Amino acid sequence: MGNSIEFVRVIKKYGQQEVLSGVDLNIAEHEVHGLVGINGAGKTTLIKCLLDLVSIDSGEIRISGIKNTETRSRESLAFLPEKFTPPYYLTGKDFLEYILRLYDVNSDQQSINSILTSLDFNPEYLTKPVRQLSKGMMQKLGLTACFMSNKKTMVLDEPMSGLDPRARAHLKQHLLEVKEQGVTMFVCTHLLSDVEAICDRVSILHEGSIRFTGTPHECCQKYNVSDFESAYLACVGSEPL
Repeated sequence: MGNSIEFVRVIKKYGQQEVLSGVDLNIAEHEVHGLVGINGAGKTTLIKCLLDLVSIDSGEIRISGIKNTETRSRESLAFLPEKFTPPYYLTGKDFLEYILRLYDVNSDQQSINSILTSLDFNPEYLTKPVRQLSKGMMQKLGLTACFMSNKKTMVLDEPMSGLDPRARAHLKQHLLEVKEQGVTMFVCTHLLSDVEAICDRVSILHEGSIRFTGTPHECCQKYNVSDFESAYLACVGSEPL
């Protein structure tokens, strides 16, 4: 099994501040890989670098073996940003139809409704303008668009953002189902319990560098604790709560 995404000694600076300090990270094909870290650790910058939204100062990033600066490297990738806001003047249905055309995907209404149901989203809300939807509903709309894309790699930045506990449970179940289909997922999240539930491996980013990569269980073993939250706190040098 090869690597879907590779970061090789990636350094990124904003002025004199080094935000990413030689990041080495591999996301294997068909795995769900979590990225966790405190606010300001560099997670969003890492994702922006991956998508070539900002240039790196040194190192290399590859997607499916292709340098990320080449547009074709992202042909196999779908992305959900942390602050997902679709065009406010479209209805949910209009937005999904636009996404289908953008991804050049044919999908019938039954398939779309199946995804919506799996995310606990009532299809009737698709007739409403996006500006009338709650944050949670907009998040479900963005997730639906990603799952409709049929891409083999998904980058999800805080996918649980704005979701209530019931919707989070639905999403976790759907992510596990998508995982069984062989889709690679790179998931950036603050929710450590979700990492344990859905991720094969996790990387802890702290002060611009990767402090740990492995399974949540391996992280617990390394720091001789019984739960991943305590292991995470030990990794970043914080006292247990």
